[in-house]
Amino acid sequence: MSKLLKILLIVLPAVLHTAHGNFLSQPDWCIWSKEDLSDMEYIKPLIINKIKYLEYNSTVGKVVGYTELGIKNADRFNKDPAFMQGLKAELDSVCKNNVGNYYSGILSKTVEPQVKVKLVKKSDGTHPATLMCSAYSFYPPAISVTWLRNGKEIKGGVTSTEEMADGDWYYQVHSHLEYMPESGEEISCVVQHASFTKPMNYKWDSSMPEPDKSKIAIGASGLVLGIVLSAAGFIYYKKKSSGRILVPT
Repeated sequence: MSKLLKILLIVLPAVLHTAHGNFLSQPDWCIWSKEDLSDMEYIKPLIINKIKYLEYNSTVGKVVGYTELGIKNADRFNKDPAFMQGLKAELDSVCKNNVGNYYSGILSKTVEPQVKVKLVKKSDGTHPATLMCSAYSFYPPAISVTWLRNGKEIKGGVTSTEEMADGDWYYQVHSHLEYMPESGEEISCVVQHASFTKPMNYKWDSSMPEPDKSKIAIGASGLVLGIVLSAAGFIYYKKKSSGRILVPT
């Protein structure tokens, strides 16, 4: 969970104004990494036509100007005790209160990943095989995917994607392992996620390549269907035969 919070920026509703073709924006940014919110930082910039004129930062404790006009106004704001007290109070009223709602409504929720291990490239004896461990539809995005070979973690030949957002609060990640298969070995993908109470181990069944498994499954389905249709035809024929009246010629 901490990994997620270190990179999470909550943008609260901005104050937007347009007048005579000009654009003013004043968003509220809340940034933190600790669950007790002790390192909460509140940032409030003033942006006009994509130019940041000034900014209040709770860590700095004052308003800082970035343009000639911004510096002039920042100096005026910093000398106004009532105005500065109001800005300092927004660290609690704007950030901490709203983040509490995010914790209870969103950040505290977890969704278990759906994990699948499959062969994507078969070894020809001289070149390595490639396995892929995919985790889908999980939340929060912080996740760890590692590989084990006969119970020992594999360091080399592993490449992984970043956690990719699906656009619906869920994420996916894919890890590839290149290795030379050996008889009797056991390879598994280990996934650690906030939704699990312990790391989950997903074994790769190397007894048969994935494409062959699919072919056998399809062939077996076709065989069963053929038997069913043949039996149905035979029963139908018997019923029709038993109902005939034979007329001697």
